Amino acid sequence: MASDSQLSSLKGKTILITGGSRGIGRCISELFAENGARVFVVYRVNADKARQCVKALKGKGHRSFRVDITKANQVASLFEKLSENKVVVDFLINNAGIGYHHPIEKVSYVQWQKGWNDIIGTNLIAPANLCYHAAPHMIKNGGGKIINISSRGAFRGEPLMPAYGASKAGLNAMTQSLAYQLAPHNIFVGAVAPGFVRTDMTAERLKGKSGREIAAQSPMNRVATPEEVAEATYLMALGNIWMTGAIIDVNGASYLRT
Repeated sequence: MASDSQLSSLKGKTILITGGSRGIGRCISELFAENGARVFVVYRVNADKARQCVKALKGKGHRSFRVDITKANQVASLFEKLSENKVVVDFLINNAGIGYHHPIEKVSYVQWQKGWNDIIGTNLIAPANLCYHAAPHMIKNGGGKIINISSRGAFRGEPLMPAYGASKAGLNAMTQSLAYQLAPHNIFVGAVAPGFVRTDMTAERLKGKSGREIAAQSPMNRVATPEEVAEATYLMALGNIWMTGAIIDVNGASYLRT
């Protein structure tokens, strides 16, 4: 059981989370705010939703930042702005991600290229750039934690959207590489790998027969809630430095690995 000091360790800490205004990201934002953290929500398009999310969070000091994380210069500008304002980012949570079907035998070569460029760019290169800028920031401040939201698809493959599976496998590999590289600087790097999660983006697929088939992948005969993924992320945030490099499965035993 975590000690009281561990359980209160997020009080006064600053969390920078991508995609933090909806779905899994919003639940992570809410849970961290409820436990004393100041949450900086990074969003790409929907300013109203981001503002509503920030306004609803418990506590004070929360902010939203409009950044297209696939644009390297915008990521650099974000961290320059934070440094200029002497903001200490204690936790980086790379949550934003995309995925859509592009089966190899059904799409054109142009569509195939677009799928790989879009998905790898958002799910792997963008987190890599965020880590690049967060690392010296954290080194300067004596340490920090980076948590990447991965996927069960990194392990089992994603036949209908292979770029998604590849992006998450790459994210896991990057997580473990950076865990080793940054450990001497007291920087923790880990990943949470959910299976299917019930969000507004997956609502249509979870209807009818396809929804029943997806639910049946788990012996619990359901999919995860965003809150369950948020709780796993929170537990990793509270975990000790010796857990660095860990990848936590949150898939209801729908895919088991050793």
